[in-house]
Amino acid sequence: MYNPTMNKSLVKFPCLLLLLSILFVHFSHLCFSAVAMPLLGGVRDVPDHNSVESKELARFAVQEHNKKANTFLEFSRVVKAKVQVVAGTMHYITLEVVEAGQKKIYEAKVWVKPWENFKELQEFKPVGDSSSTSSDA
Repeated sequence: MYNPTMNKSLVKFPCLLLLLSILFVHFSHLCFSAVAMPLLGGVRDVPDHNSVESKELARFAVQEHNKKANTFLEFSRVVKAKVQVVAGTMHYITLEVVEAGQKKIYEAKVWVKPWENFKELQEFKPVGDSSSTSSDA
């Protein structure tokens, strides 16, 4: 027995499958190519870790640590720098200091919100040591 409604459904189904297949291929390509792109909020290397900004932030970190820990570390150089976009920017700086005549490596974490004129040392710790000196210390 011929059913015209059923016949139209059979024609629509393959067309719908074809359309869905094309959309899937198109959008899956976009999704997979987006994986290679850096994500907002991801930590990325600063290409020029010897920039004026990196050096100023490293000096700031050493000064803040010296005040809070009542020590005298002398800034020497920036070894490596990374940045992360947060509510402002979080700077992860590996730096060399002179401590009692010896060069030592430290990691500093500095949070900056330039529109509020805000800069805060979040962490300052020697490389290889799991303990850290918080900005609250």
